[in-house]
Amino acid sequence: MEHTQVIIRPVVSEKSYQLSVADRYTFRVHADAHKTHIRQAVEALFDVHVVDVRTMSVKTKPKRRGSTPSGRTRAWKKAIVQVRAGESIPIFQGLAGLE
Repeated sequence: MEHTQVIIRPVVSEKSYQLSVADRYTFRVHADAHKTHIRQAVEALFDVHVVDVRTMSVKTKPKRRGSTPSGRTRAWKKAIVQVRAGESIPIFQGLAGLE
C-alpha cells in the first residue's frame, strides 16, 4: 500500500485542533492500514518523526433526512499521530489564525 493511499485526509474539528497544540494530529486513514503503515506514511509524507500512533474505528451512526427512510453513515478509521516535540505538520498551521 502506498503512502498516499494510507493517509486519506486530515480530520479538522475542535477536538483535533486542541490536540494539534500538543503535537498530536488526527487523520482519516485506510481501513486496512495498521500502525506501522500509518507511522511510515506520516514520516515519509510530512518529514517528521512519529512518537506514537493511536487508531480507532469510527462506527456508523443512524441518520435521517426528512421523511425518507433512515440510513446510516459510513464506518471509517481514524488515527491520532503524535510527533516529536518541536516538529509540526504544515497542514494544520493554517488553523492557528482561527483563535
